[in-house]
Amino acid sequence: MLASAYVCAACSIDAARPAPTKLPAAFQQAAPDAQPKWPETNLLREFSSDELNRLSALAEQNNFDITAAMARVRQADAQARQAGAAILPALDANGTATEFTGRSGGTSGRELDWGALLSASYEVDFWGKNRAAAQVARARVAVSRDELATVRITALAGVASTYFELQSLRERLALGKLDLENAEKLLEVVEARYSNGSMNAAGVAAQRAAVANARLPVEQLQQQQIEALGALALLVGAIPEGFEVKTEPLAAIHEPELSAGLPSELLQRRPDVMAAEDNLVAAHADLTAARAALFPSLTLSVAGGLQNPAIQAGVLILPGTGPALNLSGALVQSIFDGGRRRGVIAQATGREEELLADYHGAIVSALIDVESALGQRRHLDAQRESQEVNLTQSERAFEAAQLRYRAGSAQFLAVLGAQRVLYAAREQLAQYRLSRLQAALGLAKALGGGWQKRASGTSGAFSEPAIARTD
Repeated sequence: MLASAYVCAACSIDAARPAPTKLPAAFQQAAPDAQPKWPETNLLREFSSDELNRLSALAEQNNFDITAAMARVRQADAQARQAGAAILPALDANGTATEFTGRSGGTSGRELDWGALLSASYEVDFWGKNRAAAQVARARVAVSRDELATVRITALAGVASTYFELQSLRERLALGKLDLENAEKLLEVVEARYSNGSMNAAGVAAQRAAVANARLPVEQLQQQQIEALGALALLVGAIPEGFEVKTEPLAAIHEPELSAGLPSELLQRRPDVMAAEDNLVAAHADLTAARAALFPSLTLSVAGGLQNPAIQAGVLILPGTGPALNLSGALVQSIFDGGRRRGVIAQATGREEELLADYHGAIVSALIDVESALGQRRHLDAQRESQEVNLTQSERAFEAAQLRYRAGSAQFLAVLGAQRVLYAAREQLAQYRLSRLQAALGLAKALGGGWQKRASGTSGAFSEPAIARTD
């Protein structure tokens, strides 16, 4: 079993990182002849949209989730420095002064004892407890950076998705207004014919109903546009009042050509998978530190400098100012603690097993994300020609129906039916374009959004913002 193999292989602090025993050779939904092409640098830049790039830059600077995640990285880095300090000796400067004054039997006395010493102490790390604690802290720094990358990818994907939705709403709103305008023009023709006696009242009522029905989605789309603009403002950390986004047709946005590589490569390109792995490394180091706590601890101390008196002891006092050197050592072994340390070991073991399961779950989830994104894009590709043909033929049918009706050779219901079909085709194509862009975005996100684990194993890379270090 992988769990037992990992535990056995990880008996030391520097244990090999876990890997699943079996991964698929290729993605099932990938095109057979597709060449691997991963997202590069930033998952939004490949859409080649200046406005989207502007919003992306705003989000990286001002998004509240990204800002909070960067603060968590700084906290983890500070904790790592604290944990690493335990491996090195501690050096202190001590200055003391004590004055003694007394009187007895008519005699008074006065003495000033003082000392200026440098002291150093060091815990001999025989069992690796301090090294394990430092590794835990370093692994948690890596986790925090992995999580920062995950937050950034999620935030940027949210910006792009909302941006695409906003532009789609604007296109659908323009189509809705055009449909309303056509319905109103047709109503004028119907009313004119009714006035001439060549149209009955039922036809007029039907077209008036069609006009009212065309006006309803216009109002709804306007409200949805306001909500999408507000959601985008929140994602980029902007105040909604005065926040504007340029209009850009979805057809003008470049759809990046992406194809998945090998599933084994995905594990190094998904920050959520790497976060699960780094959490597992930290849990194993926690277990090592818990086991080391069962053994004795040895602390050595040395202090040297000047003091008066030179030696202070209960039996021997060496008066006068002089150099002083104090050496001490402490060996401590707990005899009975009611099973507390054994409990800590059991807790750390359970935590490691939990995170091992989470690690495998993250791998499976990543594979499913990619398969779903590949499948969605493949099915959308199959619909492309049908969508375009549907719109073209619907436009021709509506134009022909209008011409025949004006010439008096067609029934009004034929025009009304062609109008409804055309509006539905336009609406469907707008939704299709949105779905294609969102599918490309979903695939880019599923492939890691351009992030890749650095060789050092401490952080990820794709134009990461600098994280200020405060000492």
